[in-house]
Amino acid sequence: MGTMDRVIKLQNTKTRKKEVFEPIDAENVRMYVCGPTVYDRAHLGNARPVVVFDVLYRLLREVYGAEKVTYARNFTDVDDKINARAAESGRPIGDITAETTQWFLDDMGELGALEPNHMPRATQYIPQMVAMIEDLIAKGHAYAAEGHVLFAVDSWKELYGKLSGRSVDDMIAGARVEVAPYKKNPMDFVLWKPSSDDLPGWDSPWGRGRPGWHIECSAMSYELLGETFDIHGGGNDLMFPHHENEIAQSCCANGDDSFARYWLHNEMLQVEGKKMSKSLGNFFTVRDLLDQGYPGEVIRLVFLQTHYRKPMDWTDKKAKEAEATLRKWRALTAGIEPASSAAAAVLDALADDLNSAGAIAELHKLAAAGDAAGLLASAQILGLLTEEMGAWASAPSIDLSAYEEQLFDARQKAMESKDFSEVDQLKAAFVAAGLEVRMSKAGVELVPGAGFDPAKLEAL
Repeated sequence: MGTMDRVIKLQNTKTRKKEVFEPIDAENVRMYVCGPTVYDRAHLGNARPVVVFDVLYRLLREVYGAEKVTYARNFTDVDDKINARAAESGRPIGDITAETTQWFLDDMGELGALEPNHMPRATQYIPQMVAMIEDLIAKGHAYAAEGHVLFAVDSWKELYGKLSGRSVDDMIAGARVEVAPYKKNPMDFVLWKPSSDDLPGWDSPWGRGRPGWHIECSAMSYELLGETFDIHGGGNDLMFPHHENEIAQSCCANGDDSFARYWLHNEMLQVEGKKMSKSLGNFFTVRDLLDQGYPGEVIRLVFLQTHYRKPMDWTDKKAKEAEATLRKWRALTAGIEPASSAAAAVLDALADDLNSAGAIAELHKLAAAGDAAGLLASAQILGLLTEEMGAWASAPSIDLSAYEEQLFDARQKAMESKDFSEVDQLKAAFVAAGLEVRMSKAGVELVPGAGFDPAKLEAL
């Protein structure tokens, strides 16, 4: 590759510093990222770590060689949310998790995310979790009580809380911990819990039950990447308690404080300046946006314009600007062979704690200089301007105003004649062509969706 001498620096949550990345073994660079709990479509916030760590994965492959990087991202497919979804829908749990897992992969694929080398599902690793829990009990770091097994935080008190920067006493004061009579310390967390007959369960030394949430990542990363590996990533909402608990379990099982060397956390996402929530009506799944006609490549570019450690604001204005940018770049690079490597300035930006916003600024400079080959090679490192992402841009942009007038006029006539058959026919034809029809007092708006086919309009 010749890029091995490129220095990558990453902000390590564990040390609160930007550090030079030095892999344990440059022949085997390993990264673990916490994946989704699969009970529904992935929302826009779930997609942010996927895109962030996809860029890091691409950068590591570029610098160390694709065959020397191993990326694991799990699927949590045993969880109380999934159990609740099964109970309310009457569908078997396995059907729900199989469907939602595939949805996740499809939707993230549309955002240009490469599939990780390993995508372990929690239910495939129950024996490994049981073995790790037994080991923690044997080493005095966990105890069984009333069918539960709990991690004893006091057994690791000096180090617990290092990642999120809180002491155990602070945490007890400020935490909404589940108080239970069988806990020795209110901060002790569940490694195993009993399952009633109607819930998923596995045989264990402590009776039929299921794992707690945190143990799965410790067991799966150990199994796939070894007891110590390079990078552990996820959203900063996972820092406490999930990652804190993972570190405690893994270090106690390993008998030292190794586990992951570099911890990376991405910031959260907002929509139009507000926290995404169903009550505000600004809650979107990735599929919602794709169905509304936002191409996956456009969504990806909007994400990359904000540094991963800053809160990201999804706005319609940004999406429209990103779409215009990508159309321009695709026109400029059409039929061009990419340069043999990405521009040094783009790689330098990415190597500086994944400064994707800086890398995008460099792409604008390459475009302005007319360096189409350099732009193409550099954009592709970011997962942009790839062939598989480009279908949306080859669809001609078409002026729909004549069709909007046609429907508006038909509606005005129908208001007088009370015969809405022509309006209904036109609407049906527009929907069949892949347009979303928005009618209001002010007028008619036709919005192309992802499956828009202009040929179907010609008959009208």
